[in-house]
Amino acid sequence: MNKKMMKMYKQPYLRPYTGKESRTVCPQCKKSNSFTLYLDGNTGQPISPIVGICNHANSCGYHYPPKQYFIDNPQRGGFEPRPTRVIQRPQPPQPPKPMGLIPVEYLDRTQSTDSNFVYFLTGLFKSLDNSISIEELCRTYKLGATKDKRVIFWQIDINGNVRTGKIMQYNPTTGKRVHNASGAIDWIHNTLKRADKLPDDYNLKQCYFGEHLLNEQPDKIVAITEAEKTAVIGSVLYPQLIWLGAGGVAGLTVEKSKVLKDRSVILYPDLSKSELPKEEQAFEIWTKRANEIRQRYGCKIVVSDILEKNATDEEKRNGLDIADYLIKQMKQVPDQVKVFQQPPQQDINNTADELERFFASIKLPDEPIDITPSYTICEPDRYVKGAIRAIRSGKYNTGAFLERLQQLRETMLN
Repeated sequence: MNKKMMKMYKQPYLRPYTGKESRTVCPQCKKSNSFTLYLDGNTGQPISPIVGICNHANSCGYHYPPKQYFIDNPQRGGFEPRPTRVIQRPQPPQPPKPMGLIPVEYLDRTQSTDSNFVYFLTGLFKSLDNSISIEELCRTYKLGATKDKRVIFWQIDINGNVRTGKIMQYNPTTGKRVHNASGAIDWIHNTLKRADKLPDDYNLKQCYFGEHLLNEQPDKIVAITEAEKTAVIGSVLYPQLIWLGAGGVAGLTVEKSKVLKDRSVILYPDLSKSELPKEEQAFEIWTKRANEIRQRYGCKIVVSDILEKNATDEEKRNGLDIADYLIKQMKQVPDQVKVFQQPPQQDINNTADELERFFASIKLPDEPIDITPSYTICEPDRYVKGAIRAIRSGKYNTGAFLERLQQLRETMLN
């Protein structure tokens, strides 16, 4: 056999991100700097201008893999036969590689409100409620900032370990993510590797954004969104939930969800284009994933369909998420989207006593209850007991719990 035939065939791979010049125009949605090409594994050259994947998974969803391309175009050759397998003696099992962790000093250095994302939040919530503390919000989620005012969404796990951080740029006025600028998205572990401050074989294991909040409030229901931005906004408008960000439609995984064991969870997937196959739409993907997580960890987990029921065709084409929906409601009918306020202290105990007596006198159902179009109580009995304890402790947002208990009472009476 000649040497040419002995050459190892290398699989095609997606072009690494090195700036906007490494992304092209999507053949389907025609958006610039949004299409990642597949490169030939042996030559490093693009296989075809149409072979790749669009970065807009929900609003476009275009994906033309090399295998299908070569099936459709047999004259192009394609996958070479693999060489005869060489049988080797079995090697003893290797110990698992330790998970990579980033020294907390890097997180501490970046803590700042000086990012375009935080500027957007300041303007957004200023008109809603002057009592909202942006500084406290940033401390809660450990938001960082770079010198060019990009935000850092740190991933801190349930044990307080720093896994990585996603670096993103936002428009300070609209709150939309900047897609086309060079360096619009990056990762802390990659920046540290480039600076020789982390090893090249850093073993990244991602976790949910906001995961560090789970131990602090064990009785709260967990809400998970695709985007980190959405989780931060949701935490202000609905503070009775713990809001986590999955980092995209593929970011909800069984492995990451082990921290949700025995918790009550609501999922808020983004909208997808209606013309996409059903199995490629975010709602269907997360519904399937929710079933897997439920079976593995015993979670009480539901997938919110509020967007699916209320969105227009245009909103579906644009990939609307729950934050976009809430912001739209704030601007159109601000009285319907409220930040929960703390009632006068002298009224708290009397109201709590009354609510506790009412719920003790009835049997609550075991199944989830929709008390508003955008809020579901997964385990009513557990929620009531936890809310009463929270009110008595005085450590949490009493107004939020009181209002939800009152809404639950009205729902039961009706």
